Amino acid sequence: MMAFGLIALIAGAASALMFASIISGALISLVLFYLAPLPLMVAAIGWGPLCASLGGIVAAIGLGALFGLPYCIAFAVTVALPAWWLGHLVLLGRQVGSLAPDAAAEPPAKPEIEWYPIGRILLWIAGFATLTTMAALLTLGTDAETITGTLRRGLMRLLRATDPQTSGEASQFVDALVRIVPAGATIIAMMTLTLNLWLGAKVTATSGRLRRPWPDLKTAELPPMTLVALCIALALCFTGGLPATVAQIATAALMMAYALTGFAVLHTLTLALKSRTFWLGSTYAVVVVFGWPVIAMVILGLADAVFGFRERFLRSRQPPPLPTP
Repeated sequence: MMAFGLIALIAGAASALMFASIISGALISLVLFYLAPLPLMVAAIGWGPLCASLGGIVAAIGLGALFGLPYCIAFAVTVALPAWWLGHLVLLGRQVGSLAPDAAAEPPAKPEIEWYPIGRILLWIAGFATLTTMAALLTLGTDAETITGTLRRGLMRLLRATDPQTSGEASQFVDALVRIVPAGATIIAMMTLTLNLWLGAKVTATSGRLRRPWPDLKTAELPPMTLVALCIALALCFTGGLPATVAQIATAALMMAYALTGFAVLHTLTLALKSRTFWLGSTYAVVVVFGWPVIAMVILGLADAVFGFRERFLRSRQPPPLPTP
């Protein structure tokens, strides 16, 4: 029990220090800030969600005592809560096997465990990315006009600090940037949470503490109703006001979720290629360097959700049934 509490305290302290490092303003602090959920995720996956929750509570209280209540709330919402819940979902499973009907005739069969689907975890990550981005924007104001105005003034001050001779074209650039900031922040939150969860699972798997088999990420798919939710969010983007801002954030998160399933589709469809590693590596490199080609992955993920490309491809690779006599 003492070791359990010590691990929780270490994970919470490490996560809090990484979160608070952003105050220094150093470039490396930005990397540490985005990796702040990692220690708590490792604790949640390796030692259970209770360990992460204890560490997160202690870290939030410590940050609140040192830097004030806003830091406490920000850490709890953006770091501790996602780390605890996602770690819980990774270990969530249910038995689907059954015991042998005659225990005296044969030994009982070991029940199989159905683990929580990776696609649903992606959907939760999209939800947390929407929540954290919206919570950050609400600190700037409670309506769309106030949020937009605060963002514009902040970006203009930053631009004037770097270039005092700011022209009208720069003002138009800031206006365009303000429109894409919510979606951009959501994409960053989505990718960092996904990366932290993957790294946390890899660390626990390497240490031998991962209590579930490593999932086949090529099979990740979102629930069918996700497509309906995306269509509703897209429609609400044209309503205006704060609901439109929330809809834009949710749309960006769901689009990134489909982009990740698009990569899963790509990994499946390239199984038959001899130069598979080259094509996959080139695709990842192009997406990381340029960014915008991720739209192709979104389209691929959406197309698979509608037409079932992976299912058709895997069915075509199965050997034909043996002829019956």
